[in-house]
Amino acid sequence: MSEKIINKKSLFGTKSFYLSALSLAVPIMLQSLIQSLVSLVDNFMVSGLGDISMSGVNVAGQVMFVFFVYLNAICMAGGIFMTQYFGARDAEGMKHAFRFKLIMGMLAFIPFVLVCLVFPRQVLSLMLIGNTDAEMILDVGVSYIRIAFFMGLPMTVSMCIASSLRDMGKVKIPLAVTIVATLTNTLFNWLLIYGNLGFPRLEVKGAAIATVIARALEFIIFICIYIKMKPDFAVSIRHSFSISGKLFVNMLRKGSMVLFCEMVWVLSETVTTAIYNGRGGADVVSGMAASFAIANLFFVAFGGIYSGTGVILGKTLGMGDLEKARQEKTWLLSGSAIFGCFMMLFGFGTIALVPVVFGKLSIGAIRICKDMVLLMSFFMPVWVYMNAQMAVARSGGDTVMGAVADALITIFVMLPMLFILGFFTSIGPVGMYFGVKTLDIVKITGFHFWLKKERWLKNLAVKNATDPALSGHQT
Repeated sequence: MSEKIINKKSLFGTKSFYLSALSLAVPIMLQSLIQSLVSLVDNFMVSGLGDISMSGVNVAGQVMFVFFVYLNAICMAGGIFMTQYFGARDAEGMKHAFRFKLIMGMLAFIPFVLVCLVFPRQVLSLMLIGNTDAEMILDVGVSYIRIAFFMGLPMTVSMCIASSLRDMGKVKIPLAVTIVATLTNTLFNWLLIYGNLGFPRLEVKGAAIATVIARALEFIIFICIYIKMKPDFAVSIRHSFSISGKLFVNMLRKGSMVLFCEMVWVLSETVTTAIYNGRGGADVVSGMAASFAIANLFFVAFGGIYSGTGVILGKTLGMGDLEKARQEKTWLLSGSAIFGCFMMLFGFGTIALVPVVFGKLSIGAIRICKDMVLLMSFFMPVWVYMNAQMAVARSGGDTVMGAVADALITIFVMLPMLFILGFFTSIGPVGMYFGVKTLDIVKITGFHFWLKKERWLKNLAVKNATDPALSGHQT
């Protein structure tokens, strides 16, 4: 009894608790790290073609990134319910959560088609207002995005399956698939960008084709796993989009806040990038792109912390043990603070990679890249802790916190600040980035007081158990 009381009052959990958390987080971080390493290799290969090619791929990639964040937000929204239904051992509820992901994912495909195939140049040009090399960069970007478009549909299905497996704690399977897909991407990049082993030299188009091939292979593997394993969330093709209207509306209500928060973030990042890009020529675009390629090596902490926290708390809440969830929340936040400091030191170490990987870029681009990596490393403790706070809130369905304490600050404070810095000062992109990111310290303070209200401490599986659809037998 005394040990239980001590644990409740302790900021840190037991060794076994953190080992359990790491068993969920580490495979997810390894998956992200492998993807980031391969992306770094891709950027290294493309950077060998010069600043213009590097910039074109980056601008096109920003549009693809918006689509990816949308899919990820939908998977996170459905995952709120998936983890709790998993904790409650409610397979029917898990099926509905999976259908929600599929339906919402497919709805994004119409605007995706319009951006990639109908209006690519018009959309990409918004990212290069004021850039002195805009036309040449656009030529490259359009040629890339018209091919990369074909990865949209397979990526949607793959992310729905992969995220659902992670929601169940099955984190090693997506990791293994990622290894295969990313190695495939690297191989075909090497073959098609420079025309090795008798393959045609396609340069930027080759990079796009390699990505499509890798995503197609990833899709095939996940479908085979889905059919063979028949996980609890698996549904038949006939019932893939058959979902309870009441439950769908509830998921959409919660999910809309997640989607709003994530899309405000990604759109603010896109606007920010567009303003940065107007501060010079291709050296600014390529330098900023290179810095994020390096930073992705330590940004892997975000997905691991978020998913690990969400799975642990979601399962506990779904089991109905609210007191244990309250205890685990404190332990997870404290652990994330320490982990964030560790990742900051790791980030500082990655600066040494800049001249090695991006030595073929211009001197100006390399300087911007180094300064940005240093700055982003400095913010890692804040960002890791913030991701853990967000995961705590969403694990119990409190999606309003992100919409109010995060998105509204972004809309009404960060963006106006950015426009003022961008249009009324001569501050460079690195200085602007530092200025707007200091607001994240305000955000984590707001999150802290919001979480103390314990609006997240809810068992959603019990709340939705009265829905007649959850007692059905559709598969």
